[in-house]
Amino acid sequence: MQEHDKQDIRKLSLPDLETYFETVGEKKFRAKQVYEWLWNKSLKNFDDMTNLSKATREHLKENFTINHIRVDQLQRSTDGTIKNAVKLFDNQIVESVLIPTSKRITACVSSQVGCSLDCNFCATARLKRMRNLNPDEIYDQVVAIQEEARMYFDRPLTNIVFMGMGEPLLNYQNVLAAIERICSPEGLGISPRRITLSTVGIAKMIRKLADDGVRFNLALSLHSAINETRTRLMPINESNTVEELADALAYWYSKTKRKVTFEYVIWEGINDDETHARALARFCKKIPSKVNIIQYNPIDDGEFRQAAPDKVALYLRILEESGIIAKVRKSRGQDIDAACGQLANKIEW
Repeated sequence: MQEHDKQDIRKLSLPDLETYFETVGEKKFRAKQVYEWLWNKSLKNFDDMTNLSKATREHLKENFTINHIRVDQLQRSTDGTIKNAVKLFDNQIVESVLIPTSKRITACVSSQVGCSLDCNFCATARLKRMRNLNPDEIYDQVVAIQEEARMYFDRPLTNIVFMGMGEPLLNYQNVLAAIERICSPEGLGISPRRITLSTVGIAKMIRKLADDGVRFNLALSLHSAINETRTRLMPINESNTVEELADALAYWYSKTKRKVTFEYVIWEGINDDETHARALARFCKKIPSKVNIIQYNPIDDGEFRQAAPDKVALYLRILEESGIIAKVRKSRGQDIDAACGQLANKIEW
């Protein structure tokens, strides 16, 4: 059988594997052994499954493949940030980022090849969406960064954010399946409380997250609580208005009791005035939340410019007076285009 004709074994659930092994006359417990090699030990090669007989390993090699990712290029920033150019089995490229701080090592992972949304300030939005990532491709990004954390920092991975390329809620089933593998004791065993999914704001899918009882954190890329401004920045706001998002997020909180984090960039001449700051404060009062004010990372054309420090201070003062927790998050990895909004596959292959 040609390699490209073989099924990726990681598409099979544990019950699927059990059925398969029984069908070919093997003991049912072999399935659990293989599943552990694949998801707990993150193995990439059937030959390394040492508790299986050579005959069983050869059978697996003849009938299945493991379409693991490959980190084809690694870039290191002066601040320690690492960006991976990840090649997938079909030669598509996505990017993922390791973000180190004194207390944390965070994996920022992608969920789609490209993006179908048109956020005007984001480099990824200028790429055509080619396809959704499979659960194993998302999982593999985490494994690669976990290995880099140990190799380069001698520390474990502590957090995962779905803030890379693509919109996670437009790849809903695969993202949730990946998170299940990442959190499962049979997988990586990472607590869902250390995972944050970031969305541009798709109201019906936020409600679905709540109904599905997810246990991870939710962040929303807001940038304005005034519809006219937000639609200019993020065209999806036409169909998911600020009011609709407020209702969906209130529903999220009623179901999960987990605060929402609003990601917010302040741009010169766009949303850097008192009107926008007070609109944000009013919006935050509707939903238990906190605000991360994010430094803007340029994407070459100069249309958007970081607001002046006194404008950021204005926001912080108004939010504090309103009793809202707000912090300014310094971007990392700008010198290698690894900061928020900069992932755009600039590497030529």
